[in-house]
Amino acid sequence: MNTEAIGHKPTDVDVVHIIDDDESTRRALTRLMRSAGLQGRAYASVTEFRQSNFQTTGGCIVADVHMAGDNSLLLPEQLREIGVNMAVIFITADYSAETRERIRKAGGRGYFAKPVDDQALIDMIRWALRSPE
Repeated sequence: MNTEAIGHKPTDVDVVHIIDDDESTRRALTRLMRSAGLQGRAYASVTEFRQSNFQTTGGCIVADVHMAGDNSLLLPEQLREIGVNMAVIFITADYSAETRERIRKAGGRGYFAKPVDDQALIDMIRWALRSPE
């Protein structure tokens, strides 16, 4: 995909942090980011992400809602508490009205049901990268 053709030139801060406890999902989303001209970094948990040396400016996060031992819905608030303005886009296998409401209340920039529509996710990520909160 030619990202310049749609008005977005990739930069060093176009990092998409992928947080999912399913290894195959992390691999697939990392490949998708690469094919879209974005840099994907994968983490098996919110804790692993928070302990990494992630950039505090630019980029965005794609996180699974339901992961063993982690409450990813707390991530937007946790980031705000440390002064990080980074969009969080949630993905979930449970696309119930209750889950969508919990995502909205948590401050998610967007959400998608699994299996995720690749192009729709890339479009949302590009929007999030261009649109500071």
